[in-house]
Amino acid sequence: MPSVCLANKRLLVLAVCSVSWLAAASDNQTVAADIIGTKEPFASKAVYFVVTDRFVDGDPSNNQEEQGGEYPTFNRPIVNNGQAVANLGYMGGDFKGIVNNADYIAEMGFGAVWGTPVIDNPDQAFSGGFALGEGWFTDKGKTGYHGYWGVNFYELDEHLPSPGLDFTQFTQALDQAGLDFVLDIVGNHGSPSFDMPEDQPKFGEIYDQDGVLLADHKNTYPEELDMSDPLSAFFHPSQDIAQLSNFNENNPAVVEYLIGSYLHWLDAGADAIRIDTIKHVPNHFWKTVTDRLRAKYPDLFFFAEHWDHNAQAIAQHTFPENGGISVLDFPGQKAMQAVFGQEQKPMTELLSYLHLDDGVYANPYELMTFYDNHDMPRMNASDEGFIDAHNWLFTSRGIPVVYYGSETGFRRGRAEHAGNRDYYGQDRVDAGTEHPIRQALIKIASARKASVALQRGVQRNGAFSQNTAAFVREYQDAEFNETALVLLNKGDVAGTVTIYVPYSGRYQNLVTGELKELVQGEWSSEVSAHGVQVWSRRYPFE
Repeated sequence: MPSVCLANKRLLVLAVCSVSWLAAASDNQTVAADIIGTKEPFASKAVYFVVTDRFVDGDPSNNQEEQGGEYPTFNRPIVNNGQAVANLGYMGGDFKGIVNNADYIAEMGFGAVWGTPVIDNPDQAFSGGFALGEGWFTDKGKTGYHGYWGVNFYELDEHLPSPGLDFTQFTQALDQAGLDFVLDIVGNHGSPSFDMPEDQPKFGEIYDQDGVLLADHKNTYPEELDMSDPLSAFFHPSQDIAQLSNFNENNPAVVEYLIGSYLHWLDAGADAIRIDTIKHVPNHFWKTVTDRLRAKYPDLFFFAEHWDHNAQAIAQHTFPENGGISVLDFPGQKAMQAVFGQEQKPMTELLSYLHLDDGVYANPYELMTFYDNHDMPRMNASDEGFIDAHNWLFTSRGIPVVYYGSETGFRRGRAEHAGNRDYYGQDRVDAGTEHPIRQALIKIASARKASVALQRGVQRNGAFSQNTAAFVREYQDAEFNETALVLLNKGDVAGTVTIYVPYSGRYQNLVTGELKELVQGEWSSEVSAHGVQVWSRRYPFE
């Protein structure tokens, strides 16, 4: 039988996984060929995602509390039945708030922080569009606190830096804590650009690195743009998302402007890139972008948002001809919410999204796995549900992403305009260090951080049931040889989980440190309620 199970993004079809691991293998035996899920270095990370303005206010002096005049930008609460249910304004989160808590983030086992876009946004609240309850996209009264309404893609938004802490110094401070920074970029739109009662400064405008105006929508509906005006050439004369300007990716000046801006932030210290709304721009644009950026940064890792629960739809971006871009695993997100949230569907529901060896993705082991984010309701789960979700997220295939506050179950079940993006704050950080969700997360994330098999190994599934799951993660090349047995139980009582042990030898529980001699063949272990066991065998034994 072949002795290799290799998943590699350079191969369009995953090689057939061997069953050589079923053959007897004692402590003084190794299989000959490589067994690799991915060699992508970024797969060693787990990612903590923050809406920067809503994490922690480390420097109140940059809050711009008087900004906006008639349309103020700071602290704009949404009131429903007399209660503030969300906020459309800036709340003060900044670079210093992240740096002050870099050790808090790293202690949870994360190796990267993904922050919302850092570029300059308008200085007023938007006066056009629909208010909450009036339409699908409800941007009326909203500010650019989230960072996605770019005006100058080369300029740092004034709400983020502090004296002695510009973007480069920010990324350097994260590096010192062992954290990469993931830059969030936009390629399809700028700020809201039409439907204002009167034109507002910066809205619908684009400026270059020197502050020169390059484009201006002039508060004009897209279909009414004067395309003979050079300031209109940046835009398509058609509406795409809400009132946001719609960039013309066929204009070479647009392509050069955006690529130049992305390189600007990479040169300043960004380590990886997350692409917003990738499906709104054709693949040829992203192929050009990734080729240009990787010409300077060959190992640059990209992942993107294509909100679709159909794996075939989101998988297109992962192939080399479309840029070789990983994606956020939305099919997995849907399955995880169903299994670990209020529905409590069986663990078997998780199997459908993995696509371990069917060639749907260029490499499934490089997908970004998550259960919620800033654009959807947070997962509505008990503390135990979050613990179970993390136990799965940090042991199964993919690169885990956890949204800020999830380590304490913050605003569970809340949607965007109902508390999803609420301000977290230093008081909650300090009060939540011993929270049971966070303490359990530290344990399982630390296990992943210590295990190349969990980070980059192939996954071979055993038995999945209503409440339990068993699978093997294995990685082998010239440098590493590790097999990890993963046993999960999301039930309210302890349960026996059985798994096939592929190799005899000494195994260590990466969660507890316990050592155990196991013999090749079926083996059963009692797993505590809402518990996880990760038994690792390294060869030679460390």
